[in-house]
Amino acid sequence: MSATGLTSFSVFIVLAILARSAPAQHQPSQSEKQSRLNSKAAAALVDRYCESCHSDDQRKGGLSLESFDFAHPEKNPETAEKIVRKLRAGMMPPPGRKRPSDVEMNALAGTVESRIDAVDATHPYAGFTPLHRLNRIEYAKSVKALLDLDVDATELLPADDLSHGFNNMADVLTVSPALLEAYISAAGKISREALGDPQAAPVMATYMIPRVISQTHHVVGTPFGTRGGVSIAHTFPADGEYVFKVAFYTHQQGYLFGQAQAKGQQLEIAINGERVALVDVDPKFKDTDDLRTAPIKIKAGQQVVSAAFINKFDGPVQDEVQPYEQSLIDVNVANMPGLTTLPHLRGLSIVGPNHVTGISETPSRDKVFIVYPARPEDEPAAARTIVTNLVRRAYRRPASAADVNEALRFYQQKRAEGSTFDEGIRAALEAVLANPQFIFRFEHAVAKAQPGRNYPVSDLELASRLAFFLWSAPPDEELLRVASAGKLHQRPLLEREVRRLLADKRSESLATNFAVQWLSLKNLDEVLPDPYQFPNFDKNLAQSMRRETELLFDDVARRDRSVLTLLTADYTFVDGRLAKHYGIPNVLGNRFRRVALTDENRRGLLGQASILTLTSTANRTAPVTRGKWVMQVLLGSPPPPPPPNIPILVEAADLTTPQSVRQRMEEHRKNPVCSSCHRVIDPIGFSLENFDPTGAWRSADDGIKIDATGTLFDGTELHGPADLRNGILKHREAFLRVFAENLFAYGLGRVPDYRDEPQVRAIVARASKHDDRFSEYVQGIVESHAFTERGIPTAPAQKDTQPEKSTLKAESDGESRTHALIAAKPLQVSGGLR
Repeated sequence: MSATGLTSFSVFIVLAILARSAPAQHQPSQSEKQSRLNSKAAAALVDRYCESCHSDDQRKGGLSLESFDFAHPEKNPETAEKIVRKLRAGMMPPPGRKRPSDVEMNALAGTVESRIDAVDATHPYAGFTPLHRLNRIEYAKSVKALLDLDVDATELLPADDLSHGFNNMADVLTVSPALLEAYISAAGKISREALGDPQAAPVMATYMIPRVISQTHHVVGTPFGTRGGVSIAHTFPADGEYVFKVAFYTHQQGYLFGQAQAKGQQLEIAINGERVALVDVDPKFKDTDDLRTAPIKIKAGQQVVSAAFINKFDGPVQDEVQPYEQSLIDVNVANMPGLTTLPHLRGLSIVGPNHVTGISETPSRDKVFIVYPARPEDEPAAARTIVTNLVRRAYRRPASAADVNEALRFYQQKRAEGSTFDEGIRAALEAVLANPQFIFRFEHAVAKAQPGRNYPVSDLELASRLAFFLWSAPPDEELLRVASAGKLHQRPLLEREVRRLLADKRSESLATNFAVQWLSLKNLDEVLPDPYQFPNFDKNLAQSMRRETELLFDDVARRDRSVLTLLTADYTFVDGRLAKHYGIPNVLGNRFRRVALTDENRRGLLGQASILTLTSTANRTAPVTRGKWVMQVLLGSPPPPPPPNIPILVEAADLTTPQSVRQRMEEHRKNPVCSSCHRVIDPIGFSLENFDPTGAWRSADDGIKIDATGTLFDGTELHGPADLRNGILKHREAFLRVFAENLFAYGLGRVPDYRDEPQVRAIVARASKHDDRFSEYVQGIVESHAFTERGIPTAPAQKDTQPEKSTLKAESDGESRTHALIAAKPLQVSGGLR
């Protein structure tokens, strides 16, 4: 494609078109009104309890309240919001200082909030979201919706940056020539995978299994009656013959790992659960052997391929070293007497196709070829119908004639070169996938828009906002139909669509994307506790830990429970692996099921191994990390960063006599530089000390009885996890606000600031009238000014900040930069895979 090809597409930044009614502001209850203070009483309260630290001379935390006007906090809303945040969390005054009553603190916070909210009600803040590029998750789900094809976006595109803890924030979803090249390359690969390639040359695709994955039990996706192995979705480019090559783990000399138990072992190769080959495992296998199947005829399309051992072994096992599931820790002890070391699959390679016979119909081809010409003269009309359908669904709006004609140019060019009808459609599909209107979530500018004003987004733009919020995927046909009819802005229909999208299985992305990022669960992938101290831990267990948390969040969302259930749930979801770790009886296999919790310490997020493991080090717990996680993630008030050159914690290996982590921490906090922060953080972490670095319950640390007592920053006595949970619930407003704030940011795809807080409070207040149900938070966000409208930013002050120059933060910058990138890297439709 020429440099002018894709530049002919209009590139606009999101603004508004159609107006809609604004959500009502929260009206305070009578009890709330009575609990508020007048400006004189508020100033007196602050003077009595706060000014000793927050005077012009002291400025603790970089804050002085001497000149703060409590009669008009709206004059300095950024400082006012900082005050409210600390008061609602109960973190001010700090431990050891004289404190006002909870009633007084809540009254002060309510006073400041009410005056800021009253000003916001007259001119609500909608904010400005920069040009929004699809992140890798959204890109993969968009391809799935368009072509019914699962793609691994991590192999196609570079990693997305994080902002505010999320990877869907528009301010860091920047564009570069290298990234655009990756999108163009992905378009070529995906278009061929979707439609098949009768000219495909034989290639080899290899799938490796890490050593940290145990293969002693059944793997999800493999046939029942098997153990270990791998299950993957593989796309076969054409009908033909394919060969499967397998490799096993070996010890240092190159001989089979598990040689002593290998006799009679067999590996089953299956397609969509149906066996296509059975490989005998030779105990004399060496790493130089080329072990492969005979050629197997397989049809084109994406299919589930599995390679797993026939299960001929069952425990219990009594080895010299336990647990035997972790035998791959050291492959060089494979043949030592007294060890059970079963063979493990290291890699599966798929080679082909050979002797291609054509391309069978596949779900992806059915999605594309909604009509197929019976005669050559029918081809132009069929091509237009196909491309119109692709453009409409890919660009998430009705297809314009210009959009269709642009994509059809590629079809026509291929046909003029003598290519087949299918090749021409593939060229058009590749152009659609590489088009900015697929890659970006464009929202169109308002003519003569005035800076500082809000404008409603169009129904189609609102549909995209809603779908990407709840599904991380584009709108479906029903949502597009409502939006195309101009009815989505109507409150009853908008509420109906929110309920429908939440009830759909695709809303699980709120658990697998939002919750995982809010709770920092992605960090669990990088955690590997010391295998000699914690031999029961492996990646299988880590995956079960993460899935438990995802399922709890999904249950709260789907069953529309109170958000507080995330802290208080007296049930959880476990498979056999995790149940054994927790000591929960009568749960076997890898199917997750709901179980009741009889131990109060296990309730909610604070009792889940995912959280407890990611906040530990490899060989010990980390009370500071756990305390910081609670303060930042659950209360929204992270501690200040540590000062430079602080002394490190003495490790157990450096001690002559055993000491618990708590004892070492107490020595550490004697340093006056460290004590001011640690007296706030440490009690939180100490209350969780009965959970070891993998989240298992224990009563002693290095032979010393666990001491889980302490005093929370607000004076609440702690004796363990249950007390910590109850202490957080005393400040439920802080937890609910930080939840709403994070869901608000994720839903909008932009970083919130102090100007958004009145809307966040309105969302929490709305939900509080309905038992804090999950759906009320979603509805509140979707109906907010920030979600249904778009603000026009005023001209910013000149800053010499290079990072801002690389992001698409303004309409003109976004349009010109995108045009320049496309012109610099035009689409070239090729005849082969890239």
